Amino acid sequence: MTLTGTIVIFATIWFLALLVCLPIGLRTQGEAGERVPGTPSSAPVDPMIRRKLLWATCAAVVIGVPLCAYLAFGGLTIHDIDIWHVG
Repeated sequence: MTLTGTIVIFATIWFLALLVCLPIGLRTQGEAGERVPGTPSSAPVDPMIRRKLLWATCAAVVIGVPLCAYLAFGGLTIHDIDIWHVG
């Protein structure tokens, strides 16, 4: 596995983890009763972005490192995925 492949896998897992983390603990302005003029009531009061970025990074490391190690050390090759037996 190349460095580029490792970066792509890690980035994909990181973004998926971020999308999972974003709605966790979300409190809207409508729920809090603190609506700022000019914003919708569904806007978050405190999105906790830094905490969620940290959660996504931890999740990506926990999931991505073993996956990349498995792929890098011969656990899975392209021939294992080839369902049409081409080449």
